[in-house]
Amino acid sequence: MKYASFWDTLQQPIIALAPMDGVTDAPCRTMHGLYGRPDVVLTEFTNVEGLWRGGDRIFRDFLYTPAERPVVAQIFGCQPEYFYKAAHVVCELGFDGLDINMGCPAKTVANHGGGAALIRVPETAKAIIRAAQQGVRDWANGQTLEDLEMDPERIRRIRQMNEERVRIWGDHARIKRRLLPVSVKTRLGYDSIVITDWVQELLELEPHVISIHGRTLAQHYKGDANWEAIAAAAEIVRKTDTLILGNGDILSLYQAAQRIRTSGVSGVLIGRASFGNPWLFRDREQLKKLLNAGINPTAEDLPEAAPSREERLLMALEHARVHAKLKGEDHFVELRKHMGWYLGHFRGAKRVRNELVRINSLADVERIITAALDRGEENDEDGLVAPQEETQDLQLDVSCAC
Repeated sequence: MKYASFWDTLQQPIIALAPMDGVTDAPCRTMHGLYGRPDVVLTEFTNVEGLWRGGDRIFRDFLYTPAERPVVAQIFGCQPEYFYKAAHVVCELGFDGLDINMGCPAKTVANHGGGAALIRVPETAKAIIRAAQQGVRDWANGQTLEDLEMDPERIRRIRQMNEERVRIWGDHARIKRRLLPVSVKTRLGYDSIVITDWVQELLELEPHVISIHGRTLAQHYKGDANWEAIAAAAEIVRKTDTLILGNGDILSLYQAAQRIRTSGVSGVLIGRASFGNPWLFRDREQLKKLLNAGINPTAEDLPEAAPSREERLLMALEHARVHAKLKGEDHFVELRKHMGWYLGHFRGAKRVRNELVRINSLADVERIITAALDRGEENDEDGLVAPQEETQDLQLDVSCAC
């Protein structure tokens, strides 16, 4: 049975940040939460078995800050019993919701029966949703990680994460035992489009949300997202209490508005357009106002952000500081791509970007950006705007952006 959740409090259409493996880590999501305020953010996908018995790195994937709320934990795997256990971990960490990845096309996931491979085995997929929903219910009713005989050191680590989030970021101190909404993110099919049949299988379990990427697993990210197929699914889902979000090839809020208007979805997940662009979501309230008033927005109504050179440099610097605060300085290699995405579209961008993609510490970032700010645009070398393709690597493995 579907129960009330934060999803029901959001004004539609919902404009959310898509989960992308290797991109939307806690520092990235925090920057979007602080400066763009998407309606919802989802974590990078995390393996359910790893949550129960894997290395400490798995918990770094579940770091988050209050700026991200509402924040939904996305998990993947193929064994229902581990989804039941993982649901307890998600609840214990104080997330606002739980999302099941049934759309990842990566071979490392699908060949092991997870992600989009679950589209081929609907009974297993439904058993996974039931297990996650039961795990949420049992945790809300008082079942503990100790009751499930989780390793005591892992329990200690989970509770330490909660304490650190309160102490460092000012999150609320008490994790309430409540029912978290369970949602599903999927694709149009495995090697052919079967979304109208597949979505009806999923609706039997009454998930709070179904998010659909407009390609099959076989397509990966080739070709155009099929929004006509998403619209066909939306027509079915709208007859229920479940929300439907569309995903794929949305490069701006203007495009988001057009997809929402023509497909009938409850909202969208925006992925690659967010790279180095926390400003992307800033006009989402204007989008909602226009669509809810029955107005078809123009590109002028929802202009793309055009931050200045200084704004881009300062945003990159703040991202680096948030990264250091959350993850420490042992993981600055992970930050390099984000620095590259921020620093395009101004005179001399290539020079600064080439320095920042070699960083190993916060001190490196502060030195390079301070020098660029002091130097000023007029003293940068000749050469104008960096081409878009230089700042957004479309071949990056965003396997969770399904």
